[in-house]
Amino acid sequence: MNNRDIIESGILESYLLGLGKDHEQEQTKQIVLADHTLREYIEVLENNIREYFDQKSVNPPSQLREVLQLRTLKSETRKEKHVFGKAADSQNRQSGVYHDIEVNDTHIKVHKYWRPAFIIVFILSKIFLIAGLYYFFKSASLENENAKLRTQSEQVR
Repeated sequence: MNNRDIIESGILESYLLGLGKDHEQEQTKQIVLADHTLREYIEVLENNIREYFDQKSVNPPSQLREVLQLRTLKSETRKEKHVFGKAADSQNRQSGVYHDIEVNDTHIKVHKYWRPAFIIVFILSKIFLIAGLYYFFKSASLENENAKLRTQSEQVR
């Protein structure tokens, strides 16, 4: 295959966009590295694709930009190493640095094994409540029946 066939086939475009399979990408890379004119064509093509995407790009809404900035700031603060112990306390006291804590979710996060435990406790409490009410009403009816039997036995005497 000569350079003209490679350019007209669209292999270089798929190589730049990453649309080819792994072995095709590797073969195209080897071909481009071997030929200087194809490298120049790839650079021009890459600039054209970049310009096209820049022209067709749409700016995100300002609210989305603010949310993304907050998320990146949070992820950067999470990546910092923390020093625990007396050294960290004395360092923070001397520098006067306070960390603002912001919570923006209303859900309680618990360990995954606590959820089934809470469900089991809830179900057992309902079972014991029903059993307690059943035996309470049963004992009340037995006391009424016992009282009736006493009055009948006293009347028979």
